[in-house]
Amino acid sequence: MKHVNITFDYHSRLPFLVNKSSDKKVSVLFHLFWFILHKTSVLLQVSVAIMFDEGIKACLEYLEAVPWTEEEEEKVILLLSELHLHESASRVLQRISVEPSTSSPATPDDIFLRLLTCVLQGKDDKARREMKTLISRLLREDSSNHRNLYSNRIDVSRATLYHLCHRCLTSLILCLSEVTSTDENRPNRGDLMKEISREADSMQWIVDILIDKRIGDEFVKLWADQKELAVLHSKIPTMYRHEISKITAQLCIAIGRGQILVPKDIRLTLLSTWLEALYDDFGWMKRASRSIDKKLIEDGLSQTILTLPLGQQQTILLKWFDRFLNKGDDCPNIQGAFEIWWRRAFIRQYTGEQENSELQITVYDSSN
Repeated sequence: MKHVNITFDYHSRLPFLVNKSSDKKVSVLFHLFWFILHKTSVLLQVSVAIMFDEGIKACLEYLEAVPWTEEEEEKVILLLSELHLHESASRVLQRISVEPSTSSPATPDDIFLRLLTCVLQGKDDKARREMKTLISRLLREDSSNHRNLYSNRIDVSRATLYHLCHRCLTSLILCLSEVTSTDENRPNRGDLMKEISREADSMQWIVDILIDKRIGDEFVKLWADQKELAVLHSKIPTMYRHEISKITAQLCIAIGRGQILVPKDIRLTLLSTWLEALYDDFGWMKRASRSIDKKLIEDGLSQTILTLPLGQQQTILLKWFDRFLNKGDDCPNIQGAFEIWWRRAFIRQYTGEQENSELQITVYDSSN
C-alpha cells in the first residue's frame, strides 16, 4: 500500500472559503481547528492578512476554548501581540491576565503568605511534605533564565518570609518553655515534643527559602541571638531537640558556601550560642534522618570556623580536639579545618608587619 501525504494549502483555500456563506465558512474553519490544532496560528494570520472577520472571530473563539500547554501559551501570547489584536483578543488572554478590580484584591504577597501559612499549619504530614517541595520548587524558579524572560515577575517578599520566621521562632520558644515547665496543667509532654519537631522543621523550610534567595543574613543574626532558646534546648531530650540543631547546620553550610555573608562578630556569636548544641545533637542528627549529609555539615562548619580570626579558630578547634577524642563519630569530624589552622599558626605564619615592610620597600623602589 502506498502512503499518500495530503497537505492543506491554507493561503490558497481561504479565499475560496470567503465566497461561501457565513455559516458554512465558520463551520469549515471550526472543523479545521479541532482537527489540526497546530495550524490555528496560520489560519489566524491569514484571516488577519485578508481582513476575514469571521475567520478571525472563529480562530479567537477556538483559542479561548481549547486548553494550552505552557509552550503553546507563550506562542499564543506572542502571536496575538504580533497581530495587534489587543481588544478583540482580550477574552482569549483572560486566563493569563489579571483584570482591574474596583474592590481591594489580595496582593501577591497576601497570597504568598496565605499559601506558606497553610503549608506550615497543615495537619497531614505527607501532604505537607509534598506541598513544601512544590512551593520551594516554584519559588526557586527565579533563576537568571526566568528573570531574563519575565522582567515583571512577582516574588515572595523578604518581609513575608521573616514574618513567618518570627512566628515559628515564637512558637518554638513557647513549646520548649512549656516542656521545661513544672506546671502540672501544661499540655501533654509527648504532644509538645512532636510540636517542637514540627516547628523546627517549619523553620528549616523557611530558612532554606531565605538561603536560596540569598537573603538569609538577617536570620543568622536572629538565630545567633537566641540565648534563651539555646538554654531551653539543652534541657530537653536529644531525640526531640536535634531538629533545632539542623537549623544551625543549615546556616553553617550556607556561610561556608558563601551563600550568606555576615560580619565576623555575628559568625562568632552564632557559634558561641549554638556550636555546643550542634556537637551534642550531631549523633542523633545522623541516625534519625537519612537526608542528613554528614560531610556537608562538617565542611560547612569547617569553613565557617576558618572565616574567624586565627585566635578564635584556635580556641574553637582546641576544644573540638578534646571533644572528638572522647566522642568519636558522635562529634563532627572537622580535622580538615584543624589542619588548615595548624598550618596557618605554625608553618606559614603571617604577620602584618612583614607585609607592611614589603609594601614600603615596593613603594620606595617605584619612586626611583
